[in-house]
Amino acid sequence: MMQNVHLAPETDEDDLYSGYNDYNPIYDIEELENDAAFQQAVRTSHGRRPPITAKISSTAVTRPIATGYGSKTSLASSIGRPMTGAIQDGVTRPMTAVRAAGFTKAALRGSAFDPLGQSRGPAPPLEAKKKDSPEEKIKQLEKEVNELVEESCIASSCGDLKLALEKAKDAGRKERVLVRQREQVTTPENINLDLTYSVLFNLASQYSVNEMYAEALNTYQVIVKNKMFSNAGILKMNMGNIYLKQRNYSKAIKFYRMALDQVPSVNKQMRIKIMQNIGVTFIQAGQYSDAINSYEHIMSMAPNLKAGYNLTICYFAVGDREKMKKAFQKLIAVPLEIDEDKYISPSDDPHTNLVTEAIKNDHLRQMERERKAMAEKYIMTSAKLIAPVIETSFAAGYDWCVEVVKASQYVELANDLEINKAVTYLRQKDYNQAVEILKMLEKKDSRVKSAAATNLSALYYMGKDFAQASSYADIAVNSDRYNPAALTNKGNTVFANGDYEKAAEFYKEALRNDSSCTEALYNIGLTYEKLNRLDEALDCFLKLHAILRNSAEVLYQIASIYELMENPSQAIEWLMQVVSVVPTDPQVLSKLGELYDHEGDKSQAFQYYYESYRYFPCNIEVIEWLGAYYIDTQFWEKAIQYFERASLIQPTQVKWQLMVASCFRRSGNYQKALDTYKDTHRKFPENVECLRFLVRLCTDLGLKDAQEYARKLKRLEKMKEIREQRIKSGRDGSGGSRGKREGSASGDSGQNYSASSKGERLSARLRALPGTNEPYESSSNKEIDASYVDPLGPQIERPKTAAKKRIDEDDFADEELGDDLLPE
Repeated sequence: MMQNVHLAPETDEDDLYSGYNDYNPIYDIEELENDAAFQQAVRTSHGRRPPITAKISSTAVTRPIATGYGSKTSLASSIGRPMTGAIQDGVTRPMTAVRAAGFTKAALRGSAFDPLGQSRGPAPPLEAKKKDSPEEKIKQLEKEVNELVEESCIASSCGDLKLALEKAKDAGRKERVLVRQREQVTTPENINLDLTYSVLFNLASQYSVNEMYAEALNTYQVIVKNKMFSNAGILKMNMGNIYLKQRNYSKAIKFYRMALDQVPSVNKQMRIKIMQNIGVTFIQAGQYSDAINSYEHIMSMAPNLKAGYNLTICYFAVGDREKMKKAFQKLIAVPLEIDEDKYISPSDDPHTNLVTEAIKNDHLRQMERERKAMAEKYIMTSAKLIAPVIETSFAAGYDWCVEVVKASQYVELANDLEINKAVTYLRQKDYNQAVEILKMLEKKDSRVKSAAATNLSALYYMGKDFAQASSYADIAVNSDRYNPAALTNKGNTVFANGDYEKAAEFYKEALRNDSSCTEALYNIGLTYEKLNRLDEALDCFLKLHAILRNSAEVLYQIASIYELMENPSQAIEWLMQVVSVVPTDPQVLSKLGELYDHEGDKSQAFQYYYESYRYFPCNIEVIEWLGAYYIDTQFWEKAIQYFERASLIQPTQVKWQLMVASCFRRSGNYQKALDTYKDTHRKFPENVECLRFLVRLCTDLGLKDAQEYARKLKRLEKMKEIREQRIKSGRDGSGGSRGKREGSASGDSGQNYSASSKGERLSARLRALPGTNEPYESSSNKEIDASYVDPLGPQIERPKTAAKKRIDEDDFADEELGDDLLPE
């Protein structure tokens, strides 16, 4: 059985492929010419046998025949068909059994093996097309048009609208040239309609964004009227948007409906968007009933957040309470389509954990967060809007909204609505109810507890109950150490106690947690100003100015610090910026007048003091300066009106009436001066200076009343001497404790003297007086901002100084109703 099995020898392991190159020498045709036996056979009589011509018809064609070995004969087969190796048309046909077809005779005589014909060299180059041909010009022009359209779109996306419009116009011009050239060369059917459409559409879009609405509408009309453009009717929606911007609501609705007719029913999403634009147009036109029909249709077909929010607003506008409730419930029921579970790793698999960590903050997750934030914003705004009107009281309305929210997927918003309820109580000045609600929320979870405690701290701070404010600030900080508003309020309470260094630490921690906390940055600047660290305070306010470019408070604080640095030119420059923001602020204008007065520029000082008086004619320092200015310039009649105004503001101050009488006397109106002095004497019968002027005037005028006024004057002077003697004798016999009391009394008299000496200087010459040195709308303990927590998230509100510390709408960042009523 094993006899037929042949094992390969071990010695032949290296020559496994031996024998493959062996071949039968019979088939070797390379050396046939040198083979004597073969040549002898060829020369036999059989090789020289002539063809048999008798059997070949006259029509037979005789062709030379090759045997395949180089010899040639003119033999033909008996049927007239040439033999296999015959030469046909000058080309030797090889014998099939010996050589493959395609080999020539030259290969048999030592020529190189070249089956692909590479020895003939490379193929000749293709004939170059003429650049001046019409087809080439058309292709080049078409390429330029496409490049211009792309450049226009890129410039528009980068915000360079002017360049985008220029590129779009250039593309339109070249495209018209292209169409004319193509019509001359080819038939109209070969025109590139897609290119024409893209050029016109881009041009219309660029006209629209550049607010050239007439040109945009004309371009859109060219596209819409051309029947060769398929689906061009949808562009009527763009035309409707333009009419909406122009507030032509009837035409906008007309074009929206025409576009709606062009969209097939299969494309539901586009139809819903057009219906939303129609609803927005009806709202802006004040046709709330028609808008309600549009939004009801949308909520029945494909409910979404914007449609539900606008539907609630429409029902609020028409005053339908029950429909408001139903619309709010529909808004709550709109699905968010957000799966929070996919961001929680279900197992300990490292690969799954890595995937979960990677998608926790990707673009899709950010979009979901934005969608959720938008939904919460719409719900909170709708609840605050309808709560005061859907029930008999706003408290009952808020309670209904809270119950609806608790039964929905937005359970965490219920606590925020409670905080808004407390804020509403604050606006109605019902502080007890607000405090009660906030104290109830204090028992909730850490986030709500921190927000409630922060608001309570702000309330007690504004009520100057710094102990309670500090206590609730501690609760807010302990509940959420990263709450910047709580840290700011804690710093406020420490600042109120005079510990400025510690207050600065709390403000710094608030800024570390939230670099956009403008309240902490503003307050730390005030703290550095208190510590006389003016350079650091200036840096804080300059940083704040970079964030809040048009904040009058920040600009004024910068000017105040430059004034403390004794740099009046910079202070004036910054105050001028304040005037550009609030041109009617009397205190800023008076401060500018004071600085110009110190610089010696009386004309500029008068201009700003006069503007300050015009906006607020009750500032006694401004009135005093203006009266002194007119006395210096010897316009006595104009000074009188300012001193009369001062006497009305301070009727118990005798100096203003004396100044009025003095101006009458200096202007030469002695009778009016005498009447004024007499009136002043009736009001202030113990004023010595008034009696002296009465005696002098009556003497100069030769009146009999001079003797009477002289007796009164002597009596007053004698009483004054007796009073001074009593004071002197009492001072000599006083004890230690009595001396201390008299020393304090003498200190008070010194203060009174300084105040009266100011009036004496005015009565003598009324030099210009320095203005107030108080900061802009601020006081000693009221410069710190009290922070509130907005339920919707961290807020950035304008920093306010102490004169603006009141609970108003700006403190709680209410949304406006019309912000979302815009077409997409």
